[in-house]
Amino acid sequence: MKQHVFFNVAGYIRLSREDGDKAESDSIGNQKKLITDYLEDREDFVLYDLYTDDGLTGTNFNRPSFCRMIADIEAGKVNCVVVKDLSRFGRDYIDTGKYLERYFPDHGVRFISITDHIDSMKQAYDMLLPIKNIFNEQYARDISKKVHASLKTKQRAGEFIGAFASYGYRKSSIDKNKLVIDEYAAGVVRKIFGLYLEGHGKIRIAAMLNDAGIVCPSEYKKINGDQYRNSNRLDGTSYWTYSTIHRILQNEMYIGNMVQNRKSQKMRGKSKAQNREDWIVVKGTHEAIIDEETWNKAQDLLKRRTRNLDLDSSKSIFAGFLKCGDCGRALTKKTGNPKQNGSNVHYYCGTYVRSGRQFCTPHPIPHQVLEKIILDDLQTILQSIDDIREIIEPNRAADGSKKQINENERRRLRTELEKVRSLKKAVYEDYRGELISEDEFCAYRQDYLKKEELLQKQLESFERRQDEAAPDLFDTPWVKHLLAQKTIEKLDRDIVVEMIHEITVYENQKIKITYNFSNGLEALFKTTYADGENSG
Repeated sequence: MKQHVFFNVAGYIRLSREDGDKAESDSIGNQKKLITDYLEDREDFVLYDLYTDDGLTGTNFNRPSFCRMIADIEAGKVNCVVVKDLSRFGRDYIDTGKYLERYFPDHGVRFISITDHIDSMKQAYDMLLPIKNIFNEQYARDISKKVHASLKTKQRAGEFIGAFASYGYRKSSIDKNKLVIDEYAAGVVRKIFGLYLEGHGKIRIAAMLNDAGIVCPSEYKKINGDQYRNSNRLDGTSYWTYSTIHRILQNEMYIGNMVQNRKSQKMRGKSKAQNREDWIVVKGTHEAIIDEETWNKAQDLLKRRTRNLDLDSSKSIFAGFLKCGDCGRALTKKTGNPKQNGSNVHYYCGTYVRSGRQFCTPHPIPHQVLEKIILDDLQTILQSIDDIREIIEPNRAADGSKKQINENERRRLRTELEKVRSLKKAVYEDYRGELISEDEFCAYRQDYLKKEELLQKQLESFERRQDEAAPDLFDTPWVKHLLAQKTIEKLDRDIVVEMIHEITVYENQKIKITYNFSNGLEALFKTTYADGENSG
């Protein structure tokens, strides 16, 4: 007498809008009902478990519930797999074929696809099976291409399409494609920029935030209920790190610009970082957390690529500004007794310290000597500031700054206008290619027409104002700051960042100070050597 065989069944369910799955017919509930109804009147089937992957693509098999099902097959708990149709199982025709034609037979697993009328126990797979798998994958490719094209259109329009907003922002409750400020997190971002401009290093800033009990961005998102996971973070890391501070200081989102398309991902494969020129950046899409002056100062300091020197509490007013006059390497610090208020602090060439005299000489200079030289030079500038207006006024007609400012503004308006016209053309091409609906096309087109009209009016108005007087040079930040200073008793970090671009140190305590003064005023101020020689 033939022994009756029972099958422990794994009902596998999957749904992904990205694959073009139809919400109603392919819904989780619909698949579950179809599978349970199929098994209900079959006495030789026992439902062991339902394995559900919701929102996961079928173009690869790295899915949690699918992997759990395979583990149960390996453990001998399951010997039959039932799906609604082949596309639920997978859309990668190569790996789908491996499972159906090799893995399942080798492990004695029966495979049933209900709507495809496939049952591996009753008959061998027909010749159309590979073609069905190929069709499923090509369908997924086509849908993926259309989805990505639609997302690119949204990105070019400045709409936020990410799953999680940058730390400091949250998605608007009214429009998920808009960002609004999260005041608590934004305060932390402002604190980070402030500490960095004061001279604190990124490691020191991270330590200060950890000591203050401020949770890091990934933990903050979890506290707020976001299902966030940072793939770059090591397991168990729930604190501020150097890399987190570094990313925040470089994030252009904080000045109100939408930055997207930083990574790209093909249907099969991991996401890859895009070249910066391929990023999609749209300016002025949301409220800024950091003003542009603060942002520019921070970016200038980041570009210096030097370690933060410390004079008590890992802080220095000259951090990032000292450079060797011979090899160009940043200067490093050596100190004796820290209780001597910096009197025993000296700066040395970084090449000399790391590699020895055969590569560069020491270029030593005491902190107090350096501070006095710079302070004296600034005092000299301030003493002559009263006569600046009398020097400038007779030469204003010849000042080339007006022409340059006008040209920059004209170029900016024309660039913005060309960008909008290009977007208007792109959205029409997306519509012709059936990547977006007619309603979406009309909405986008109307928005671009309004922007085009506004920019055109601004450009025409600008052209009419070309013969107006040049802007007052005394409105520039540098001159305003100098005019506000009567005297400088002591150097601090703010003064160094505000006024100095670079300090080049030569042997014999000879230095060159390069100031931040704009081109229109540069000739009015001295860039000096310590021995009194004019460098400019």
